Amino acid sequence: MKPSAAALYDVVDATWPAAAFHRAGPWIVREGQGGGQRVSATTAAGPVARADLDSAIARQAALGQPPIFMIRPGDEDLDGWLAARGYKVKDPVVLYLAPVAALVEPIPQVTAMTVWPPLQIQRELWAEGGIGPSRLAVMARVLGPKTAILARRDDKPAGTAFVAIHDGVAMLHALEVSPHRRRLGGGRYMMRAAANWAQANGANWISLAVTQANAGARALYASLGMEEAGNYHYRVP
Repeated sequence: MKPSAAALYDVVDATWPAAAFHRAGPWIVREGQGGGQRVSATTAAGPVARADLDSAIARQAALGQPPIFMIRPGDEDLDGWLAARGYKVKDPVVLYLAPVAALVEPIPQVTAMTVWPPLQIQRELWAEGGIGPSRLAVMARVLGPKTAILARRDDKPAGTAFVAIHDGVAMLHALEVSPHRRRLGGGRYMMRAAANWAQANGANWISLAVTQANAGARALYASLGMEEAGNYHYRVP
């Protein structure tokens, strides 16, 4: 059965997990410990009222985090209340999904390989793209099947990515291609490698989250037959 958008939000939480999930009334407050907005955002766990906003903001402050809310379809009232407080939309995100089988394809061994734990060169490639120790700690927290992918071009490291599986869905995160190796097929090879690994590890679907503004990446995913399957955005002061 094709995963719903709601199921994909659970996959995001499992394959890119916060350091802790705190329940505060009708809210789920993620403790990110510097791992970025996805693992630091607060979401509504059920019906919320305008008066509930202060408790969410206070809980985030108690964790030493700036207030950030993840807004999903169905959160229109919450979105409006935050807008009225001056909170701005940040980084609209699109979730993409495809059957794993649609992306499985043999690839030359020298183009992409899977490895865990990540090699030092992968850590350096991620660091070039702003993915540092706090985000590597997010990867380390994943409990299910996971791997890192290393792409090569002209016998040199070209890119890296992280992929993990939850409930039959493999989700790709932190895809980074070296600035000197872009538009040479590295992203496509890493997607194929991720699908091959996912199939070998029992996943039926492959997914990822990408900012709406990243037109190049979205064009790649669409060319691979992936379809839009959900969306969200953040609200920040």
